[in-house]
Amino acid sequence: MVDQESVPKLSAVVLDCTDARELAEFYRQLMGFVYRPGDEPPADGRPDERGRDWLVLRSPGGGPQIAFQQVDHLPETTWPKNDVPQQLHLDMTVESVEELLVQHDRVLRLGGRLRYDRIEDPDEPLRVYADPAGHPFCVMVG
Repeated sequence: MVDQESVPKLSAVVLDCTDARELAEFYRQLMGFVYRPGDEPPADGRPDERGRDWLVLRSPGGGPQIAFQQVDHLPETTWPKNDVPQQLHLDMTVESVEELLVQHDRVLRLGGRLRYDRIEDPDEPLRVYADPAGHPFCVMVG
């Protein structure tokens, strides 16, 4: 058994993207996270220096953060086909199928795209989406 005092703790999941501000805004609105102090969008008309490099969102309840690292090129995953594998995805839970339907509308309104629908599964209803950068994420009843 490993001594729990000596193991690293997960602090953030980092997503590569070609537009850090756009992707951060998608997840901020979807999940209710807040910007790390200093990472907020600049006042009108000011350059968005941080938004062209690295941004961090924090969960108001604590826990791991989501960070966004801007890159020049990012091939979009083709999952469920394996031409370009997903390599990582985020899982989110809701309390009921009714809430899953509500979140479906929110995801689409925010710019997400449905990739896989398993809402009728009696054991684990879920839907898999792609965010605006093409990263897959699941919203499931759990």
